[in-house]
Amino acid sequence: MSSSGAATTRGVCAAAVALAVCWALVAGCKRTEPSDPELPSGAVIVPASAVPLPPIASGAPVVVPGPGGALSFAPLVKRSEAAVVTIKAWVKRENAFGREVSMAEGLGTGFVYDAKGLILTNNHVIENAAEIAVSFTDGREFSGTVVGTDKPTDIAVVKVATDGLSPLPLGDSDALEVGDWVVAIGNPFGLEHTVSAGILSAKGRTRDDVKGLDPAGYFNFLQTDASINPGNSGGPLLDLAGRVVGINSAVRANANNIGFAIPINMVRQLLPMLLKDGRVRRSAIGVFVESLTQDDAKRLGRPARQGALVKSLVPGGPAERAGLAREDVILAFDGKAVKDPNELRWLASIAGVNNTVSVRVARADRVFDVKMVLGELPDPDEER
Repeated sequence: MSSSGAATTRGVCAAAVALAVCWALVAGCKRTEPSDPELPSGAVIVPASAVPLPPIASGAPVVVPGPGGALSFAPLVKRSEAAVVTIKAWVKRENAFGREVSMAEGLGTGFVYDAKGLILTNNHVIENAAEIAVSFTDGREFSGTVVGTDKPTDIAVVKVATDGLSPLPLGDSDALEVGDWVVAIGNPFGLEHTVSAGILSAKGRTRDDVKGLDPAGYFNFLQTDASINPGNSGGPLLDLAGRVVGINSAVRANANNIGFAIPINMVRQLLPMLLKDGRVRRSAIGVFVESLTQDDAKRLGRPARQGALVKSLVPGGPAERAGLAREDVILAFDGKAVKDPNELRWLASIAGVNNTVSVRVARADRVFDVKMVLGELPDPDEER
């Protein structure tokens, strides 16, 4: 890649990260002078001999039959299909005569995750819907009520007025490894309860990989070669134990056998807020950060490129009040290692408004922990 191309890429990534962490307090970012070697008041020095933060456990790989055994997905499908539903949504619009009428807007998929009638799907499947119909494989159909939605992650919870349903268990998407088998169930092109299988092709795909997504969104997709087409949206991506590891969400245009799903662990983190408040109230720390380049790491004496490099701060924001400065490197947030700016953006957004968190920071040759009280990230839809 040319130097100009690299600079452009870096600029796009930086702008995306700023949307969450710097937009939080509306006051705008300011450039500050390079980091003062003096540490902020209240900082707790981390000794060089301190044990590093443990990595996230990868989990045990799924075991599949060897060359001598036949592999069939039929038992898994039979156990799972009763929980997979078809979702039809209608919105109200004015016709040519100025009258408000209901129009079929789309068809998608969902799945029961709680026996009391709670269903997970994609936000875009039911967004702005005036009416929602949920159909089961046994022919029953219920009216659906929206419990909570989150446009930035494309997640929605819908409820039907029945209980005693057979829910799908939620698995662990962090334990899923590239190369593991996965199965997708959905309604592609209206073909109800279509099953496709493939492997997990990659993890950690962002909006740079899936074009046309909300620039304010949070994306950390699982990539699979299991066929995912229009109508599959909101359906489950299952491991071989029949556990949901992702919500099928997006297909990259002009690409064959490349589908994407929202990791179920990401969904787990938002469910309590969606069930309680119907939306996600996001927090923020008020910094503008970028990835560390090799030159940055060398210049700052960092042994690796892990972390998020602070480029500027929101005046009066949580990070500035806590004493952070430009050229600091954020290594961990609330006890969790920060791999890159996107991870910091996600962790900061779900930590909770007005909560106090500990942030681990590297400045010159010193590493320290500092506490800060988080601000709130405005909802862009409410600002319009």
